[in-house]
Amino acid sequence: MTVDQLDPMPIYEQLARIIRERIKAGDLKERQTVPSETSLQQEHGIARGSVRRAMELLREEGWVVTIQGRGTFVAPQDRWPKD
Repeated sequence: MTVDQLDPMPIYEQLARIIRERIKAGDLKERQTVPSETSLQQEHGIARGSVRRAMELLREEGWVVTIQGRGTFVAPQDRWPKD
């Protein structure tokens, strides 16, 4: 799954959806490090600001947690939103 530059959905929302789906599918597991901003930026060919907004959205929703100086991790499953 990749970001579609022509999709009317904002880039950051597309990236958040991609990461959310990777978490749900088990590609990213609880407490596992989420790829860095730089790697996500390069992988999807998007601006760092879009990556940061996506991470902010995922933090607000409870999918990830960021620990300053350590990185961003997949949140424990009991913190994930209920579908």
